[in-house]
Amino acid sequence: MHTKAFILYILLVCSACYNNTTCPANSINMNIIARSDTLNETNPYQHIRQIPLPAGFARITNAPGSFAHWLLNVPLKKDKTVYLFDGIPKASQAGRFAVLNISVGDKDLQQCADAVMRLRAEYLFASGKYPDIRFRDNAGRVYHFDVPYTYQHLLHYLQQVFGMCGSASLAKQLNRISYNAIAPGDVIIRGGFPGHAVIVMDVAINKDGKKIYLLAQSYMPAQDIHVLVNPMNKILSPWYEVNEDEIIHTPEYDFRKDELKRW
Repeated sequence: MHTKAFILYILLVCSACYNNTTCPANSINMNIIARSDTLNETNPYQHIRQIPLPAGFARITNAPGSFAHWLLNVPLKKDKTVYLFDGIPKASQAGRFAVLNISVGDKDLQQCADAVMRLRAEYLFASGKYPDIRFRDNAGRVYHFDVPYTYQHLLHYLQQVFGMCGSASLAKQLNRISYNAIAPGDVIIRGGFPGHAVIVMDVAINKDGKKIYLLAQSYMPAQDIHVLVNPMNKILSPWYEVNEDEIIHTPEYDFRKDELKRW
């Protein structure tokens, strides 16, 4: 990368971190990698539930109507390319396994924790649970979704939420749980300025009780929500294993296992 381009990128990262959206502390990791990834690869899976399992594993049972059950049916794009909010392909495509077929918008808002809130709001809206669509900012103010209960109004409401809420506020809104109890819909989140969050999309288990799970994220700048590869285990990827490791290594951020939370 040319020196001027690199400096410009650093300036953009630093300026973005001063707004109220979330930007991971190690946000440079993937975005400055050379553009050597293959774009426009085809994804053969139409929904999260179709992503293959390793031998010996079966998906856990999720109650119909639950957030976990809804996440299994989130559609995936045929094109595996992750695009930024401005329509430009992300500089590195190395961290994505598949792309969720959910809009990112045309503003740099739907970043990390924002994507988690988007999925939660989409589920509640699809379920007709409109009064439950509410998020708090870091000062404790609650933003309620109100009439008219239309999808267009939901997207407008979320623009305000994304501008006022982030990883710091969402981390306060969620409840910490044991890593061994991980379930679809849970969030691995580090609240802060900056901070980051990824969402658990699916969980499977084998006869010995070992669990594996899928993760999805958006990032900075705002981009398509995508299922992550496992950078530490190419054989298991895109699945992650619940084990004794204290650190969960994702392509663009490292979390601690005690940062798992639930709605």
